[in-house]
Amino acid sequence: MLTFAFDVGETIVRDDRYWAAWADWLDIPRHTLSALVGAVVAQGRDNADALRLLRPDIDLDAEYASREAAGRGERIGEADLYPDVRPALIALRAAGHRVLIAGNQTRRAAELLRALDLPVNATATSGEWGVAKPDPAFFTRLIHFAGTTPDRIIYVGDHPANDITPAQAAGLRTAHIRRGPWGHLWGDGPEAAAADWRIDTLTELAALAR
Repeated sequence: MLTFAFDVGETIVRDDRYWAAWADWLDIPRHTLSALVGAVVAQGRDNADALRLLRPDIDLDAEYASREAAGRGERIGEADLYPDVRPALIALRAAGHRVLIAGNQTRRAAELLRALDLPVNATATSGEWGVAKPDPAFFTRLIHFAGTTPDRIIYVGDHPANDITPAQAAGLRTAHIRRGPWGHLWGDGPEAAAADWRIDTLTELAALAR
């Protein structure tokens, strides 16, 4: 039995609604924010820098709390999942593997993901752990969370620098999925190429792990 641990944003969940909600909240065109996200990603910066370019003095935690209080907070629904997610997770569980979700998301996102009743053994986020990728401590927590040795864990993610490189440094095996801005922009780079597997859809995982 192996343990498959999945990143969230642009691995199992599309980020479309996330950024659209921020654009609407800040009253700016969605295309403007989308373009700025692409620009900071290409520069290797934190994607939240796109919001700081628009509002240099923004307090992201305060704005997040205000959105929640106004009933316009974080939302993750079935339509936000990539269509291959449930089939892939079901196949992995049917093959006897343990399946986890562990990504750089808020506590609220963890609640929303659990409410989707995905076929996984457990879900955790950086907001709950108090440490975020690519910090090595995140992967130390993940190994403890998985309850197995690092070489029995396959971390699946789209971001080479946040997912693949630090997971490998922690002794995990990795699968890079080419989708989303990071997966495509850096999909041919050395960090993605260093992954144990390179995939275009999550449904490929069940066959690769045999």
